[in-house]
Formats: sequence, structure tokens, C-alpha cells
Amino acid sequence: MLKDALPKINTPLPGPKARAVIERRSNAMPGAIRCSYPCVISRGEGAMLEDVDGNIFLDWVGGVGVLNVGYSHPELIAAVKDQSEKFFHAMMNIVTHEGYIRLAEKMNRIVPVRNKKRRTMFANSGAEAIENAVKIAKSYTGRPNIIVFSGAFHGRTLLASAMTAKKAYAYGLGPFPDGVYRAEFPYLYRGPKGYSEAEAIDYYADKLGKIFEEASPAQHVAAIVLEPVQGEGGFIPAPLEWVKAVRKLCDAHGILLVADEVQTGFARSGKMFVSNYWEETGCAPDIIAAAKSIAGGIPLSAVTAGEDIFDGVKGGIIGGTYGGNPLACASALKVIEIIEREQLCARSLEIAEKCRSTFALWMEKYPEIGDVRGIGCMMGIEFVTDKESKTPAPELVSDIIQLAVQNGLIIESAGAYSNVIRFLCPLVVTDPQLDCGLKILESAIEACVAGK
Repeated sequence: MLKDALPKINTPLPGPKARAVIERRSNAMPGAIRCSYPCVISRGEGAMLEDVDGNIFLDWVGGVGVLNVGYSHPELIAAVKDQSEKFFHAMMNIVTHEGYIRLAEKMNRIVPVRNKKRRTMFANSGAEAIENAVKIAKSYTGRPNIIVFSGAFHGRTLLASAMTAKKAYAYGLGPFPDGVYRAEFPYLYRGPKGYSEAEAIDYYADKLGKIFEEASPAQHVAAIVLEPVQGEGGFIPAPLEWVKAVRKLCDAHGILLVADEVQTGFARSGKMFVSNYWEETGCAPDIIAAAKSIAGGIPLSAVTAGEDIFDGVKGGIIGGTYGGNPLACASALKVIEIIEREQLCARSLEIAEKCRSTFALWMEKYPEIGDVRGIGCMMGIEFVTDKESKTPAPELVSDIIQLAVQNGLIIESAGAYSNVIRFLCPLVVTDPQLDCGLKILESAIEACVAGK
């Protein structure tokens, strides 16, 4: 079966059938939506995909964090098929469907926002979840401004683009919405030189407090929005001690703390959400936005907040035609069931332990590996020209990615400098597949480092 297979490349890439489809793509689609890899998928199972030429790839990108339970899980197929035979669509502003209610009830039980009395609404994408979280925070607090961070990625809609740090995602799209202010995220690898970790965390906490003096008074800030692990920003985890400081600052000024768990959620961190770690130390967020792996590939996103917060939202501000689509809700309920039953949080930690120990050995072996970081098996490897200067090495990363895919491993870059290789492998990957992927990746690193 494909889900148990190992990578196998039979043709030069792209193969003849894939090349023909990619040529059609160039004529039918805008070039701004880039084709990153020389393959055209025909089917996928588990962590593996097969292209139209019969080449088999191990996918360590997983639709950028969408496929935590893997491709084509048979139980998801059955759940969606069963729902499709009843009805495809029911808009919750018009008629209630129970799938939405069942999923909201489940989310209210498992999403670790501060208030134990919770409510959940659904949308379609991560960007929509973030936009709704901000609207909810503003409506509840009656305040106009939000604080976001360097390195942040929150989506490609207009507000989300304004919130996103890397302006390559929003070049020439202004003017942007007002009231979005940016603080410095604790990127410890590139933090103040000579500081200990504790000193660096204090430094970043102090910098955040300066926003109230130099950008927006605290009484005008509705929410502070952050990713528990920055995704596009380079897989940079928010240090727990810094999160505690942010929570304390929010509480002192009546500001809501919003966790963007679009990429981090649903078992990748070793818990259902990274915010579970926050909750254990008394700094749970007020609002959590989730998406990506929530429904195994069917478009769905969620915003969960305390009952008091949703009760403060004015009518008409939130909602939408497709939010909580019945097919997506059926899939999401099954995804959560699979994660819990198959103990994918624990599996995430097993995968992380193997990868982290391997990456640590590589870090000693290759001067070009400057940092290895992450939470659970949401990990990044940062490549530099040398450890002393820490100069980013994006060309090296690009070469590694292209060589790896030629040998059947699909990986992707991240980071402000595109010099981080991200690890987003489906959590259902087998041990032989994981071992094979590590061998392919190290071979690619070794060859590309030697060829610099």
C-alpha cells in the first residue's frame, strides 16, 4: 500500500506526464501562484504521495501543516461520504445543522482558552479565522488597535496582510488598515549579542511595553496577536517565560491575548494546541484561531473564545455563507477522534525526539547549520554561511530542497531570509519512512555543502 511505501523515483523530474500538466498549469493559472516542485499528484496515502508518472514521494510539508492525520484517511473519506449523501450545505444563519453544533461542542471542550465557558464559530481559512478573532476582540473591548510581531504571518487578506510582517506577501497592496502596530518577537537565535536567554526574554518583554509609549496607548489596544510558533517566520517558538510576561501585560491593561494556532494546532506540538502548554503555566490565551489540520484538507477554520467575549460581540459582525460547512464539520469531528484515539500527540513527541537528536548531530557536523528549534515536531533547521556571522544561506537551502525532491523527499523553506527548512511531516509517518527521509535530507545537505 502507498501509505507504507518508501520514496521511489522512476523518471527524471518532472516526468513526461507531469511536465505536460505543469505546462497546462502555466497557461491556465497566474504565475504568481508558483509551482515549487516538479511533480503532479495522482493520489496520496499517509505521509506519501504518488505522481502521475508513478514516482513516489515522502511529503514533509503536508499541505503546509494541513495533513497531520495524513492523506486520504479512510475514516475521513467515509465520514464525508456519509454526510454528502444527506446534504452538502446548510448556512447556520438560515437553518441549523447538528454537525456544526457537535463540532463546536467538541472544540469548546478541547481548546484551552482561559474561560472554561466557551463558544466556537467556524469560517473557511486561517486568514478568515484571524480576521474574525480581531473583529471579536475589537467588538468586545470597544478598542480600535491591535499589536502583532516581527516575523508574523497571519494570511493574505487585507487585514491579515497588514498583520503579516514579511511584505513580499503584500507588496504594493496598500493602503493597509490602520491600528496595526508591530513589536519585536523574541527570535532568540538572532537576539541581542551577549545576552543570556533570560536577559533576552526580559529585553523583548520591555520592547513590547514600549509600544504603549511609542505607538498606541494601552487603553486603545484590543488584542495582542501572536503565533505560539512562528511558521512562515522561521519556526521560531515563543519562549514560555516571555508568554507569561505578555499575559501579565494583557491582564494589567484589559487587553485580549489571541493565539494564532492555524499552523501549530491539532497535535503537532505534542499537545492538541501549543496553548495547552501555556494553560499549564497559568497564561492561557483569551481567543484561539485554528485551521489547517482541523479537517484533514477540507477548508475549515475556527475561532474559540470565552462565552463572555462572544456575548460582547454585536450582531451581524461575524458569520458567513460557508463557515461550518457540513462536509467540513463531519471531517473535522473524525480528525479529532483519530488524533485522540491514535494518540497522535504522543506520536508527535516520538517523531520529534528522533528528529531533534538527528538534527543536533548534524548541527555539530555541519558549520552551515546554525540553529535547530521548535516545539514538538514542528521544527526548523536554520542554515547560515557560518556559525559566527550567522549570515543567512537561502541559496544553500534552495539547493537542498531541489536535490531532496529529486530523491523523493518534499521539504520546504521558511523564514524572513528563506534560510530555514521546516518539518511539517504528517504524524502518521512510519518509522522506516522517517528514517528514509532523514537519510535523503542529510545526503542532500552533504552534497550541497560540498558543492558550495
